[in-house]
Amino acid sequence: MLWACILLPQLALDAVLRRLPDPETPLALVEGPAQLRSLHSVNESAAAAGLRTGMRLAAAHALMAGVRTVAHEPAAEARWQRFLAAWAYRHSSLVSAQWPHAIVLEAQASFRLFGPWPRFAQRLREELQTLGFRHRIALAPTPRAARVLAGLRDGLAVRRPEALRTMLDGVPVRRAALPGDTGERLQRMGLEHLGQLRALPRDSLRRRFGLDLLDHLDRLYGEADDPLQCYAPPDHFDSRIEMGYEVETHTALLFPLRRLLGDLCTYLSIRDGGVQRFVLRLEHEEGHTDVEVGLLAAEREPGMLFELSRNRLERVALEKPVVALRLLARELPPFVPAARDLFDPRPQQALDWPQLRERLRARLGDESVYRLAPADDPRPERAWRRVLGEDEARQTQAPPRPPRPAWLLPQPIPLRDGRLRVLSGPERLESGWWDGEDARRDYYVVETARGQRGWAYVAPGAREGWMLHGWFA
Repeated sequence: MLWACILLPQLALDAVLRRLPDPETPLALVEGPAQLRSLHSVNESAAAAGLRTGMRLAAAHALMAGVRTVAHEPAAEARWQRFLAAWAYRHSSLVSAQWPHAIVLEAQASFRLFGPWPRFAQRLREELQTLGFRHRIALAPTPRAARVLAGLRDGLAVRRPEALRTMLDGVPVRRAALPGDTGERLQRMGLEHLGQLRALPRDSLRRRFGLDLLDHLDRLYGEADDPLQCYAPPDHFDSRIEMGYEVETHTALLFPLRRLLGDLCTYLSIRDGGVQRFVLRLEHEEGHTDVEVGLLAAEREPGMLFELSRNRLERVALEKPVVALRLLARELPPFVPAARDLFDPRPQQALDWPQLRERLRARLGDESVYRLAPADDPRPERAWRRVLGEDEARQTQAPPRPPRPAWLLPQPIPLRDGRLRVLSGPERLESGWWDGEDARRDYYVVETARGQRGWAYVAPGAREGWMLHGWFA
């Protein structure tokens, strides 16, 4: 087996930068008590102005008064690491996020699907860059070795166990991810590299440093199994973005909305599923406003979901400023893509019917777009019904009936034509005795003096008093 490690050196900072319209603006994450706040991490533009990790916040403001500061949240950092583990799950069935700032996945089994390691690694880098996370990637026969190599240099790839042992023997002890402060203690003792450490008697190392060090070395070199805490994707999606300021217009919500929907579609591709209903929660200082987005069928195309969500969002009045945007999706049914011909004759700019239908529903309202399904009542004005969903309309089949006109009038009107010619009929309809609107009619297909084909009826047995009920095309 070959394991790939994706090291995320600026996970907390990237999680904040990716939700900003302008990530080049000087920004720093701060931590610590209110009176002793210090910088947890800074972006490149802030570092160019002299700001450094560990600097006191007061000193940072003295160097750059306009730097934007965001509180560092360890819980949010852990949540984004789980999100990236979910992203990695689309490339491998064995993924672990048990180490901070690192995602480990078994890569060798994916070579047949994604190509050899250089091509596979390039695919991982492109997707991580699109997601907005800086990274370092390495490949090794053991997961711990991949993690160590990623910390040494980006792009390292060792495939053979013999070459791995040789390379690990030259790794400095302080950069070997040893348990606790063991690396620093060993360096103070004069041990520089792992090769020197492994040359010492194991009993002496066990008595002084405990079994954790020996277990780590055995798993690092592949001399013992390394059971990992494998990631399993949850059955729902829940993500939140804080604005950092009060938003009072819909336009300012579009960028975080696009980012949330992109993350949702990434998660859906992992599960090989779609979303049919989700909630956009606009959080205020007090309370929240929910915007429900419902689709007739499961979808996962980012552009389509963004258009639908934007149309729904613009129909909601922002009575209070928005301080955070949250997306909740708990109904995640399987996704079945629409069947396509090998040579699709549709124009390039044409929309699929499902996308057009959902766009019309978002702009005109849920009740404005519907299907027609047959009803059990034979009276023409009650022989059909509106169906908002899709499955019910497909399952319902109309009983066999003679031809019906394409244009049914809202109300029958008198038909006065002295040269009326009967083409077919009669078809007797008797119904409605149970609801007080009893109807007994003999329907005919007729042709008027102008050559128009109509659908008209008279009372049973009568030849006068024609009532026109529809026109044939």
